Amino acid sequence: MRYIALVFIFLLFLQADEEYQLGKGVQVGSLPLYIGGYFSLDYKHTDDIDRYRIDDLAVLGYGDYEKFSYMAEFEFKEMYVETHKNGVKDSTNNNKLYIERLYVDYNLNENYMFRVGKYNSPIGFWNLLPVNVLRETTSNPMSTSIIFPKFTTGLGTSYLSYGEGELKADVVLQHSHDIDDEYNNYKIDEHYGFGISYERDDYTLKLNGGYFHNLNNYIIQDNLYYFLLSAKYESDKYQILSEVGSQKSKSQYTTDYALYIQGLYRFSEQHIGVVRVESYDDNLNATDDDMLIFGYTYRPLYPIAIKSEYQFHSQSNQNQFLFSFSVLF
Repeated sequence: MRYIALVFIFLLFLQADEEYQLGKGVQVGSLPLYIGGYFSLDYKHTDDIDRYRIDDLAVLGYGDYEKFSYMAEFEFKEMYVETHKNGVKDSTNNNKLYIERLYVDYNLNENYMFRVGKYNSPIGFWNLLPVNVLRETTSNPMSTSIIFPKFTTGLGTSYLSYGEGELKADVVLQHSHDIDDEYNNYKIDEHYGFGISYERDDYTLKLNGGYFHNLNNYIIQDNLYYFLLSAKYESDKYQILSEVGSQKSKSQYTTDYALYIQGLYRFSEQHIGVVRVESYDDNLNATDDDMLIFGYTYRPLYPIAIKSEYQFHSQSNQNQFLFSFSVLF
């Protein structure tokens, strides 16, 4: 629990600065460098397990200078996990510091951007919100874990065109090992992908595709190809978000399909309700499931999220309740 004390001491220190705003970090002198971070605590309850966890504790460094900008993110993941099962208590500690993101951007003009380093793969919508406090449910859809690599280490570029709507194209190129391959859902040494999206008024449609070379020892080692189609509608009160994708090797479909559709309603700026339906059939890991998820988020301030959700699964022994508390500072 010493880590939690340190976090709160840091927050109190920052609050002493009249110019500091929670969630925006603090500037280091007059340098183009801001230091911030986030943490999240969560609790899970099933029929036979109660789990308490310090899930994330991360430090962020970011800033921009002329046409350059950068992001460095270092994170302790699952620092402390305590489980209670059938009257038996077990706990684990993980003090390893992971490199989640580490990249530099060059903005040539308002249309072209170039990126080098480790970054969130620009696939779909959900994968671009990896921080607990920024999303409205504690859990992530399975489609974000089994279809494509969450992170890419290498080069990236994007093109933006403005007209009646906004057209964006992305390309990702990796031909090397990950900067930190322990912090990714797939261990890879190649990833080539593209994305194209179109946004107009309240609607956005996005298409992604590509392939990567999977190095994980416990599952098939092969070039895996993926496809993901995403759609979003967003207004002041509502958001509807959906993604559907599949994955295959040269010889077979490794994931027949993985999809979700999520509806969100903002009762107010502080109170948000969520309903999500998910389904997937993953041949690579020999798993499949159908889920119905109800969630509620309370934000006393935007950088603070108190979230709860209940998940109904097609296999009732997997039903679970989740609760989390997270802060961006």
